[in-house]
Amino acid sequence: QEGEDRMTLLHAKNLTAHFLTEEGVVKAINKLDLEIREGETLGLIGETGCGKTVLGLSIMRLLPRNVKIEGGILYGGNDLLKLSEETMRGIRGKEIALIPQNPSTSLNPVLKVGGQISEVIELHQGLKRGKAWQKAIELLKSYGLNPSAKGITQYPHQLSRGMKQRVLIAMGIACNPSLIIADEPTKGLDAIVRTQVVESLRELSSEKRAMLLITHDLEVAFALCDRIAVMYAGGIIELAPTASIFNSPGHPYTRGLLNSLPSRELKPIPGFSPSLIDLPQGCKFHPRCGHCIEICRQNYPEMIETEKDHYVRCFLYDKS
Repeated sequence: QEGEDRMTLLHAKNLTAHFLTEEGVVKAINKLDLEIREGETLGLIGETGCGKTVLGLSIMRLLPRNVKIEGGILYGGNDLLKLSEETMRGIRGKEIALIPQNPSTSLNPVLKVGGQISEVIELHQGLKRGKAWQKAIELLKSYGLNPSAKGITQYPHQLSRGMKQRVLIAMGIACNPSLIIADEPTKGLDAIVRTQVVESLRELSSEKRAMLLITHDLEVAFALCDRIAVMYAGGIIELAPTASIFNSPGHPYTRGLLNSLPSRELKPIPGFSPSLIDLPQGCKFHPRCGHCIEICRQNYPEMIETEKDHYVRCFLYDKS
């Protein structure tokens, strides 16, 4: 894999996103640094509640008003966090597209699926309705959906979950964006439909566009991604080419995630993810880590390059 030779497309730099709630400040993302390269599929994995979806929504500028966001998200020479809402609306869908997590709630229940796809094409590409409709038919065909007159005029509730997911994928690529953010695209799907959706995503990644694949499904990440970033308690703790992550994971948490797979030891990680309102001092994983030493309880480790393009945030590798 030649990911390290690719140019950076998007760079989340020192990114922090904290939700102000009645219970306290939810520290969803904490000084996160992550680059997405041109044409690569970057997997973002980690347990539920670690901040993966918040990162995707931060890039799209779709977070609610009760979020305090700091740092920068650099894309095309601009900081997305500093653009006007009008400029950002022109980027969403056209240059950066989101395939959201729940197809049942993401599609408009009172509009036919063909109309929802053609509306995106009309808005961002300025095509007349007839041409936009024709392009919507071609997109549905390319994702294995039968776009007969009846098929394209169906409402979302008339489609299976897997079909709805593929409609969202078709909608996501309708304007040929340079970056797609796919948020848990296989969540809740049975094995057959999951395989179909993975094949649809594989076609996307083969078209040399960049994708941020947010998933807790490690097997899907292994099948589709060039590199994988492992997220824990709002930060990236390991980043490496996919084969390197699976063959020689560096962080104790990453090793624990892989050992919990049915194909491995099926051994769960002890303890629970920390509350994002009350994060532990030092390394956020130290209360669950079998390698914990005193420095882990006090200091937050830096990212260390353990081998080419493989970075781990752990004092096990600190030679200083």
